Amino acid sequence: MKTFSVLAALAATVLASPTPTEELVARASSTSLTPITVKGNGSSRFYIRGVDWQPGGSSQLVDPMADTTTCTRDIAEFVKLGLNTVRVYTVDNTANHDACMQLLANAGIYLVLDVNTPLYSLNRATPAPSYNTVYLTNIFATIDAFANYTNTLAFFSGNEVINDDTTTSAAPYVKAVTRDMRQYIGSRGYRSIPVGYSAADVDSNRVEMAEYMNCGTDDQRSDFFAFNDYSWCDPSSFTTSGWDQKVKNFTGYGIPIFLSEYGCNTNVRKFEEVASLYSTTMTGVYSGGLVYEYSEEGSHYGLVTITGNTVTEGPDFTSLQTALAGTPNPTGDGGYSSTGSASTCPPQSSTWNVTNDALPAIPSGAAALMSTGAAGKGFGLTGAGSQNAGGTSTGTASAGSGSVTAVATSTSTAKKSGASGQSLDVRPMIVSGVVLIFSFVGAALL
Repeated sequence: MKTFSVLAALAATVLASPTPTEELVARASSTSLTPITVKGNGSSRFYIRGVDWQPGGSSQLVDPMADTTTCTRDIAEFVKLGLNTVRVYTVDNTANHDACMQLLANAGIYLVLDVNTPLYSLNRATPAPSYNTVYLTNIFATIDAFANYTNTLAFFSGNEVINDDTTTSAAPYVKAVTRDMRQYIGSRGYRSIPVGYSAADVDSNRVEMAEYMNCGTDDQRSDFFAFNDYSWCDPSSFTTSGWDQKVKNFTGYGIPIFLSEYGCNTNVRKFEEVASLYSTTMTGVYSGGLVYEYSEEGSHYGLVTITGNTVTEGPDFTSLQTALAGTPNPTGDGGYSSTGSASTCPPQSSTWNVTNDALPAIPSGAAALMSTGAAGKGFGLTGAGSQNAGGTSTGTASAGSGSVTAVATSTSTAKKSGASGQSLDVRPMIVSGVVLIFSFVGAALL
């Protein structure tokens, strides 16, 4: 999201690698779509063909999935575009999302969800105090609210927390949140929902951030990496835009990668990049992407304009619709890498201010939830906020401390409707058991 809110200027969002979690009493599971997992071995891949969806934008935070009228209205447009995925930046974790998630599932659409809100997020300027028990409890509650839907594709632990060279010191906290989310999902006995980070379009440290999120012990590594990219500005090309270098730099990367935002609006948008993104020149590394953004929110990126409950499709809508319809996915595996390994952690430099590989230990109050079970009711879109709530980390984590050692006994039995129960693997995403690989996997660093 280009702008999240005034608070988010300092309070950047974080995301952790989710493992199926359950809480809020057994939420209904969407059973009409097979869960997607990060796993190798398959002959046809799943590519993200999606948009970023947050009607109201950063100035008027509203949960689009808590209102059936909004969902019904917008899903009809998603179907016209031929989408299989939407990203939502902010939700009310106290609301019931059964109806909207089922409507999305009926349309064959998966959800990639950011778990942060402006009030409950990391502060990029002073990350240590904001990494606390209240914050983690709230994002765990969001995981609980969505883990049982089989069309929850992935969670973002953060979005653009690091947005320049001076904020890279917040990276260990982003990585810790991702670790904690993954551990919580596993400890709650949920299916293995992938967790990863959405990085800003910062050339000077994008590769370092990607390497950092994939280095260290298995419990410290993300399930995937994504970044927001606005370098292809029509008219352009694979080489003029620099996308050829973003394929070269990430080739051999050990976890799936995709574009969490794309669609430069400097000139008239024809979405010529779609043809490259879903061609074999890129699919060996990338698993598609999400266009920014569905509705016009004042920044001239909107595909549609919403007035009341009326949707008016703009020229960008037609251009994207045409581009997607004219660009089928590659046949077979798309050239993905079937093996994936950890990256080497990047050294400190003038553009990367992380001095060592150590991560902060999870705050004790949040750690207790790994064994006691449910996080309880979240704070929704209100509340006092978490950034100075206390209950912070008191030390450095030991390697492997984020591993799942036991599953909470209070976990609901309604945990994985339609899931295959396959374990996570650092390889392409597949629709569990149905061999639909998500080039989300072994690719190269941008």
